[in-house]
Amino acid sequence: MIRRLRRVPWVVWDVLLALVLMGATAGELLGMADASAAMWLGALMISGSVLLRRSEPFAAVGVWMAGLILMVAVHTSPSDLSSPFLTLFILPYSTAQRLDRGKAVFTLALMWLGVVLVYLGDDQRVWGDIFFPGMFATGFWAAGRLVRSRSRLTAELHEAAVSAAEHQESELARAAAEERRRIAREMHDVVAHSVSMMVVQAGGARRILDRDPERAIAAAELIERTGREALTEMRRLLGVFHADDASADYAPQPSLRELEALVARARVAGLQVDLTVEGRRRELPAGLDLAAYRVVQEALTNVLKHGGGAPTEVEVHYRADAVEVRIADRGNGALDVRLGGSGQGLVGMRERVRMYGGELHADRRRGGGFEVRATLPLEAGEEAALTAGARA
Repeated sequence: MIRRLRRVPWVVWDVLLALVLMGATAGELLGMADASAAMWLGALMISGSVLLRRSEPFAAVGVWMAGLILMVAVHTSPSDLSSPFLTLFILPYSTAQRLDRGKAVFTLALMWLGVVLVYLGDDQRVWGDIFFPGMFATGFWAAGRLVRSRSRLTAELHEAAVSAAEHQESELARAAAEERRRIAREMHDVVAHSVSMMVVQAGGARRILDRDPERAIAAAELIERTGREALTEMRRLLGVFHADDASADYAPQPSLRELEALVARARVAGLQVDLTVEGRRRELPAGLDLAAYRVVQEALTNVLKHGGGAPTEVEVHYRADAVEVRIADRGNGALDVRLGGSGQGLVGMRERVRMYGGELHADRRRGGGFEVRATLPLEAGEEAALTAGARA
């Protein structure tokens, strides 16, 4: 019911309000034997002025003032009627809410002037005839100004929130693009290394083909496996590649086999880290291996920055179908900082994990602290290449 009433246009409500006030005024005038035409016109102008209170609030006060002057001119006191008195509640509020400060103050002054004119035109006047109507008008005018300022503040806050959200989206997009460029550089090194290895193995196989066919076949199998991995990484590279960067780092890329060294460096930096590796270690595709390593590296960096160097657990699980890494700490850093930060840490981890069809979860852990868990699925060479090509 309330929702339906809110859908009614405001013009309808203003027309109904004006009709009610004018009807009540007409009823009072009909009960007066000496009501002249000028008195009728003035009283109806005062009551009907509320019809303009939203669309033309300044004009509404002008109509109200004109009706008041007309009644006083024919020696009739508007105070003899109770219905027009209600306009002292409605018009000051509407004008104060919709007009600028200067015009709003001017309309209030006009209403005070109207109250004074009524007081001077009444032979039986008392000081209360000025004070009480004027204070009523001033009170509702102040309420209208308060609502106007709150409405403007709400609009400004909403605009600021929208602007902040757009800025955050822009920063996240920029961070994602920057991370894709860095991933592309690293994967470029991976593919280049694989191709170089294929060339070396092909040359060796050619030289020993007549003397040692079995070794040549083994070399050919290695070339095939390396080629499949290179094809997979190339497909992924095409999906994230952006402009070249002259500052690319050509150092060998790390892998999960170097986690012990990473943990050792974290301990030297003052972080208490426990490393656990479960399952049988295996040879992983170079890009996936690098992605898992980077997730652990970035998570440990976040603990140092935002977790207060709290005790941290690093777990690596080798499963038949996936590799899972988990980094959990017991720090008490603010959750919004851990999830937001500079905008690049978690964005980079998600980009890397998503590129390999994996999942990453980062959130507060039960009992306090923060946890990052990434699952990277292991796929057969052809399937991985097709999947990567579809996601690119």
